[in-house]
Amino acid sequence: MIPTPALPPWIFYSLLLLLGLVLGSFFNVSDHRLPREESIVWPGSRCPRCGHPLGILDNLPLVSFLLLKGACRYCRQAISWRYPLIELSSGLLLALLGWRFGLSWALVQGICLACLLLIISFIDLEHQIIPDELSLPGLALGLLLSGLIGHPGWKSSLIGLFLGGGVLYLLAAGYEKLTGREGMGGGDIKLLAMIGAFTGWPGVLVSLGVGALTGSLVGLVLMAFLKKERTFAVPFGPFLSLGALTHLLAGPRLIHWYLGLSTSL
Repeated sequence: MIPTPALPPWIFYSLLLLLGLVLGSFFNVSDHRLPREESIVWPGSRCPRCGHPLGILDNLPLVSFLLLKGACRYCRQAISWRYPLIELSSGLLLALLGWRFGLSWALVQGICLACLLLIISFIDLEHQIIPDELSLPGLALGLLLSGLIGHPGWKSSLIGLFLGGGVLYLLAAGYEKLTGREGMGGGDIKLLAMIGAFTGWPGVLVSLGVGALTGSLVGLVLMAFLKKERTFAVPFGPFLSLGALTHLLAGPRLIHWYLGLSTSL
């Protein structure tokens, strides 16, 4: 645990919520600019439609969107619901991680992973790419934090890195050889390797299992109700990220439940 004066739970969670909202505003900038290979530092925030620089009152997380009624102050074009959604998701996610880990170094590690996953998921959903600028530094950060904090430790982190990257690489290579089509990009392989560096091999198993299950269900729904073809590409990054977040919040319980279920059959 991090040595600090005791905080009432509601203050602790509120501070994490506010921190998440502020970080979410920065994630919006990253999600918009990284796929376009633009700097996330310069120039300052501006309207993506008219390009007008945004002031402080235009950049208040969630609040500005509500006060401006979902439209730019200068061109009056609609602001995408994506922006407040990312801010709200970030805030709620940090509060949930605070509930899970308390004020500890494991919370810091969890926040770093969750923030990377959130940015990656929204970029992958819109552009179907996972930038190396996020996954590769994230992989190195996961190894560093795992070793320094001792959770899951260097050994499990390295195993998770090679297991995550290796399993997806073999699956992707096998699928391409059988069908002649690329079924999984290199970004997904690096993403699961990054998840493994943060969570160790158990996190890889949970992430891959939850990701494959939810991804398959969504794919079936799209084919059934939206008349999509079987070859319709569904980005896998958000589902792997969902699996990793599931592991962060409930991984040990999920593993114990599954092992208990397996032994009872």
